[in-house]
Amino acid sequence: MRAGITILPEYRWAEAKPRWQAAEAYGFDHAWTFDHLGWGPLVGGPWFGSVPTLSAAALATSRIELGFMVASPNFRHPVPFAQEVTALDDLSDGRLTVGIGAGGVGGYDVDVFGGTTKAASPSKRYQEFVELLDALLTTDRVDYSGEYYTAADARIAPGCVQRPRTPFVLAANGPKALALTARHGQGWVTVGTVHDSLDGWWKSLAELSARFDDALAAESRDPATVRRFLQTDAAPVFSLSSVEVYRDFLGRAGELGFTDVLAPWPRYEGPFAGDESVLDAVATDVLPTLS
Repeated sequence: MRAGITILPEYRWAEAKPRWQAAEAYGFDHAWTFDHLGWGPLVGGPWFGSVPTLSAAALATSRIELGFMVASPNFRHPVPFAQEVTALDDLSDGRLTVGIGAGGVGGYDVDVFGGTTKAASPSKRYQEFVELLDALLTTDRVDYSGEYYTAADARIAPGCVQRPRTPFVLAANGPKALALTARHGQGWVTVGTVHDSLDGWWKSLAELSARFDDALAAESRDPATVRRFLQTDAAPVFSLSSVEVYRDFLGRAGELGFTDVLAPWPRYEGPFAGDESVLDAVATDVLPTLS
């Protein structure tokens, strides 16, 4: 089991830098940030770009894996994003992992453009985004013509530090996204489905994990070669509310075949409200026991 932490891009760098460095010092295996123009109940508050945030984090750390959780096609085109990914992989000396999702069908990332970025088929746009980004990061020159994205003689040099490219961790719950993940992903990430009860949430994860097994089998992929990330944001109980709760999350996730668990950095209030002292206890009592 590998443990990760998600740090929202809501802090000025003087406050954010110690968090990213602490994540590494605590012993977390990976650290992530959201990729939104504004997110949920925090729209209207402080919010910084994910690419410069990860660039600064790459220079402020030396060991920890870094990444988007998850990059959004709502406001990105694969061609400039491929350049940013290449630069981030270089800045981090090959520590970047690219989480990608389908993008929301509503919310601020759509509303801020007056709804003009809303996709008629989010699953088709997601497929094209992943396919084109994969081609750009692995091929010298790319021509691509899709319903949502086009590229003509696109060149992304010198390529990623990691070969053949940075790993993709693809968000998926539905059948089309699970199939896409099974074809292109080095990892799969899910938040489960919304439930009021913790047992219901875990049941949803068991069902999704079984569906992903089927998707991998359809692509003749060895399940042992694909990482499985559980992002605990949607759980009805905050995963870092106590050491005991966190330990239980890790154990139950492991039983379902997940290889990586992501928890949000505790905030003072609102979403993910918690006590940062729990992180100290987790670093002392839990992280050293993981293998």
